This record gives sequence, structure tokens and C-alpha cells, in this order.
Amino acid sequence: MSATADHAETSPAVRLGFQPEQVVQEIGYDDDVDQELREAIEEVIGSDLVDEDYDDVADAVVLWFRDDDGDLTDVLVDATTYIEEGGSILLLTPKTGRDGYVEPSDISEAATTAGLSASKSVSVGKDWSGSRLVTPKAAKSKK
Repeated sequence: MSATADHAETSPAVRLGFQPEQVVQEIGYDDDVDQELREAIEEVIGSDLVDEDYDDVADAVVLWFRDDDGDLTDVLVDATTYIEEGGSILLLTPKTGRDGYVEPSDISEAATTAGLSASKSVSVGKDWSGSRLVTPKAAKSKK
């Protein structure tokens, strides 16, 4: 079944701000990620997501993060080095009650410490919530 224009308008990837021809780097991939969301993003950008070994600058980062994945602040600081100025990070964490759930206050604190501004959390699938994080410079000057 191919996607239609109607589908593109309601695609979670479009609602999250992904655009055609963007280079999107994926960090934290594991077998628990939301495959439908990954496919929706790839459909919008028109190419595959690049992995953690990608050695150029990306337009955006999709970051899958679970509570036991380490220090969120460190991971976010590292992720900012992968993105173009004005780029964004889509932080995806398990929803409340799921294994690996991350408290919203922890996300907010880590984002602030990493120099990022967080949007409100949005549901992006059955098991995942997403927060769009941007650098303050990106928030001020819409590229």
C-alpha cells in the first residue's frame, strides 16, 4: 500500500517537523523502537535514517532513550554535536508504565543542562513519547 497525500498530512513524522531531503541521524536504535514511526520518517525525508557511525552533520537527530541507557544529559550533549545549527533532536522515551520510562522532570532538566529547549511531550506511537528539543539559537532564528 503506498502513501497518499492525505496520509502525509496526518503522518506523525510531518507533525514532528521532518521535511523532504533532510539527513536524519538515529541514535539508540534497538529492537524495541517504533518501526512505524521510523518508516514514516524515512517516507517523509525520502531516504533511510543514518546511523550513529554517520560522519557528517545531520539536519536532525532521532534519539531513542530508555532510563537505563546512561546519563541523558551526556547523551543529549553528544547528540548536539551531530546536528546542523538550527537542527533539532527528537527525544523518544518509553511512555509511562513501560520499561525504561523516563520522568518528564528528568528530560526537562537534562535538556536545559545540555543547552536545549524542550517542547511539550507528544505521543508518537503505542509505546513511545517524543519531545522535540532545539538549541536556543534555533528557537530564535527559524532557519
